Parts: sequence; structure tokens; C-alpha cells
Amino acid sequence: MTYKEILRQYFGFDEFRGIQQEIIESIGAGRDTLGLMPTGGGKSITFQVPALAKEGVCLVISPLIALMKDQVEHLRKKGVKAITIHTGMSHEEVLVALENCIYGNFKFLYVSPERLSSELFIAKLSHMQVSFIAVDEAHCISQWGYDFRPSYLSIAQVRRVLPNAPVLALTATATPAVVQDIQRQLRFSSENVFRMSFERQNLAYSVRSYAGVLEQEVLELLQEIEGSSIIYVRSRRGTRELAEWLMAHDVTATFYHAGLTNQEKNERARAWQKGDIRVMVATNAFGMGIDKPDVRSVIHADVPDSPEAYFQEAGRAGRDGQLAHAVLLRGPRAEAILRRRVDETYPPEEYVVQVYEDMCCFLQMAVGDGYGATREFSLENFCRNFRHYPVRAYNALQLLSRAGYIEWSDAEENRSRVIMTCRRDELYGLRLSVVADQLLGVLLRSCTGIFSEYVFIEEGELAITMGVTESEVCEALITLSRNHVINYIPRKFIPYVTFIQRRVDNDEVTLPRSVYADRRLELEQRIQTMICYLSTHECRSRFFLNYFGESEARDCGKCDNCLGSHELLPGRRPLSESDLEGIRQHILDLYSKQGREALEHLHIDGISDTKVAEVLHQMILEEDIPAL
Repeated sequence: MTYKEILRQYFGFDEFRGIQQEIIESIGAGRDTLGLMPTGGGKSITFQVPALAKEGVCLVISPLIALMKDQVEHLRKKGVKAITIHTGMSHEEVLVALENCIYGNFKFLYVSPERLSSELFIAKLSHMQVSFIAVDEAHCISQWGYDFRPSYLSIAQVRRVLPNAPVLALTATATPAVVQDIQRQLRFSSENVFRMSFERQNLAYSVRSYAGVLEQEVLELLQEIEGSSIIYVRSRRGTRELAEWLMAHDVTATFYHAGLTNQEKNERARAWQKGDIRVMVATNAFGMGIDKPDVRSVIHADVPDSPEAYFQEAGRAGRDGQLAHAVLLRGPRAEAILRRRVDETYPPEEYVVQVYEDMCCFLQMAVGDGYGATREFSLENFCRNFRHYPVRAYNALQLLSRAGYIEWSDAEENRSRVIMTCRRDELYGLRLSVVADQLLGVLLRSCTGIFSEYVFIEEGELAITMGVTESEVCEALITLSRNHVINYIPRKFIPYVTFIQRRVDNDEVTLPRSVYADRRLELEQRIQTMICYLSTHECRSRFFLNYFGESEARDCGKCDNCLGSHELLPGRRPLSESDLEGIRQHILDLYSKQGREALEHLHIDGISDTKVAEVLHQMILEEDIPAL
């Protein structure tokens, strides 16, 4: 079949959009290809159509597990054999999936970049007939990309195993420097880039200054702009508080962040996508792979750190081609908060070394010891004991991880897991409650390899399958464990630290330029670009397009600057930034010396308690200090 016949038969479209056909023909001819397409530009078509036209399996590398599962499900509904390998699958399940791709005539194998470092995966991959490699979110491979992920560097190893498989790299956000770096990191045989303009003619950008209450400002925007909305907030706590405030003011809303269970995430996303809930208040954990065309507004309550992040998140509005609004709220301290993020994200090197020493003391790890050791590590307890601010300490640990001293897993990765502790023949004749007996049957049917190794489970999903409550599932799991039928390890909210090398003396701790200095400078430049965006008088759409290398961009005629409406709202005046910074520093000093108890009845002479409470509340939202 021709590419157009495949498009019509499997996807129901008569014609390709934008540069889809050019990209398809390029990768179909076996050439390494980079496609730059804006959010909603139809990236998946560019690898799914040529993969269906070629022999073998298409290896799709993506960091978005939810998106991978969704695409696999859609392909299967169309009669296409597709499979995904993701965290949570047992060793046996992974092995079966890889064997199916070798012998089962599968067309798509979706994997996360972390999977590429597995010896089993690489060994099986060498026996597959791979048509080509598709790399989604390709900017993640670039040191200069706003979302660099070291695991993407393993793609070069895959290319060595599959020297004849061309690469199709796709991204929605890339500056000219990142475009060059992507091709270098992916070892393109020659430069081959297809660009689709990032211009969104139906999207109206605006920056709205306010000096009052953020929640009231958001409510007024939602009253002005009807329809479905996403509101991005920087902190997890902030998502919940804003969603609850909106609900109290008769706006249907829910919140979403990385700390929710998979069941909670799925339920909330589905309710919002169906239109049962109007507003999704979320951190940047929400949005990737979400395809809701009728979002009428994307509101940022906090200014993002980079133009790439903002452009991609704002671009989730108006995918149906109808007028939509991307509104960035600018508080009185927006610029100061942005600049402070540089030191928070990349704290001084001597501070990082101090965190390393304190962490080793906290874990009782002596100099020369620790190679390969794994320890539970509570960031909250660590910060409390050593008087560290959580955000700075978290980022220091991230830098130590990137520099190769430690690895540490976020709490969300420590999911519940079970293993059978009795033989199959011992299961018969057990006297169990109805729920426990039903649960045992579900586990045996759905958890491959449960007799030989631990398998991950989601209590909420099991409850839905069984038609009972989650608490009943947990009680049944505990009952089965007490009766020595299974060993059940509930989900824990404590991360782990693994020492990649022995503990070294402080003067031996070094941060390579590629880990610290270069990345800090890049963040400074991105933040300065966002500060310029806040105050620019040029067309906001053209501002972004120029940043992404489109020098011939025209004014959009829709943004606040084009319409001449960039004044403060009538009657509102920004608070003094120097006053606010002084209050903030006073609070930090007090917390550092006396702990959170000193903040419970905080009063600063000469300053109104209302203003102090406002600053304290904002610091808690930004996670500068723990919640009281």
C-alpha cells in the first residue's frame, strides 16, 4: 500500500498535514531524519505510517509511559500488533514481550529510554528486524535542551547494535543550537531537518499583571474565558489549594501532580477530558500525551523557567483550531522569584559538597565505604536534622546524582509489590474471606511470574477490577500475607539512595562543567529570556518564533501587545519588591535558627501581619520552607 492508502485505512485521513509527508518519505527512504513539529502537529503519524509500510518492528523511544500505553491501545484497536515495555512489568513479562517482537511479527515496540541500558534488552534487540528507530521528545538528548535526560544518551548504544536502522527524531521545542546537538548526539549520517512553523495562529498570548490575590485573579480569568482550562502551578500543594478554592467558588476543578497514584491520575484526567470537570490545576507533570482539542485557556499561575517549557505547555490550548488563550500571570515578585531559581536549582558548589557530607553523616557512611550500598533516605528528615531548605537540598542531591556519586529514586517509584510464598498445590483448601479469595484469583491471573519474583501492583486498580473498595483490597493483602500465602510490601513514601562509588573526602567532590557550570549558565539565559518576555512590547507570538529561529515571523494581531492591552488592571498597584524580599529573608533566617515552630505565630515589627502572612503563604507554595 502507498503511504496515503495506509493513512486512509488505519487513521481515517485523506491527506497529510504540514510536513508529515516529507518526514515520512525521508525516513521511509532510510535517511536519518529530524522533524520539528509544534504541539498538536501530528507527530505520531510520521512514524506510524512508514512503520506500517516497512518490514520489521519500529522501535519507539519515549519518556511518556501514559502516552505509550495509549498509543499501543489505539494501534491494537486498529488491528496493529503493538506492545510496550515499561516500569512495573516483571522480568518474565519483559522477556515474553521481547520474544514476541523477535518472532511474533509485531510492528511497534514502545520503550522508555531507561530500558535501553538493560543487558537483556540489548541482547534481544540484536535479534530483531528493526525497520527504524523513532525518538520522541528528542530535545531530551541535548545537553542544551530544557529537559535533558541522561538516559537518552543510551540511544547511541542502540545505534551500534542496529547499524542499518535509520533514526527519526521528533520534538515540539528546539532552538537552532539544540537542533544541531540532537543530530550530533544521535549520530546522524548527514544533516536532514524538516521544520514546521511553530506559529499557532489561533492562540492569543498575554501577560496579566496583578498585585492582589492570585486565586481571585484566576477566577476572574475563568469568568472572562469560557470553556475547558488547564492552570499550571509550580508546587503540588498549590495545585490542591487552588483547586479547592475554585470548587468553593462554584468552578468544577480537580488537581494533578506526580505524587498521586496512577489510579488517581487516570480518573482525574478522564473526568477532565470528558468535560465532567472544567478546570485541571496541575504541575508540569500533566499534559504530555493528553489530547483534548477544545481547551480554551492555559493559565500559568507561576512563570516557568524556560521559553521551551512555557511554549509547549501553552500550546495545549486550542488544538481544535478555534481561538484559545495562553495567559501568564505576573505577580509583584515574578522577576525576583525567577532569578532566585538559578541558585535554587544550581546552588553554590560548596553547598553541594556540604549536602554530600551531611548526607553521608545522616546515613552513617564512613569515608572509603559505601560502594553499591543502598539506604532509605527521607529528604524531610534529612532537612530537619541538618537545617537545609528542601528545594536547595533536593537540587544538590540531583547534581550529586548527575555527577556520578549517588543514585536516588523518588518516592513515587517505590510502589507496592507482592510475591507468592507458597506453592500452587498449597493454595487449594485455604480458608479465606470472600474478598481475599477473589483477590488471590486476580493476582494469579494477572501477575505473571508472581511465584518466582516480586511483581508491582496498584491497590486502586485491583479494587476497580474486583468491584470493592481500596481499603478492602489492602486488608485482604495483609490477611494473605499474615497467612503466609504472599509477601506483601506496601507502597512506601521514602526514597532510596544508592552509592555509585565509595564515599570520598569533601575536597575530592567535583562537579564537571557539563553537569554544573554549563547547565547553570544555560538556565540563567533561559530565565533571562522569560524575564524579557514578561516585559516585552513586541508581539508575543513573534517573540517565541524568533527564539526558535523563525526570523521572518509576523505579528499575530491577537496577543495583548498587538491589541495594546498590557496595562495593569484598573486600581491595582504592585507591592514593593524590596519590602517583600526583606520579609522573605527574615522568615528564612528565623526558620534556619529556630525551625518551623517559630513561624506558627509570626510577627514582624513595623509590618502588617497580613503582608507577612501573604509572603509566608507564597514561600510555602514555592516549597522554600515546609508547610506548617
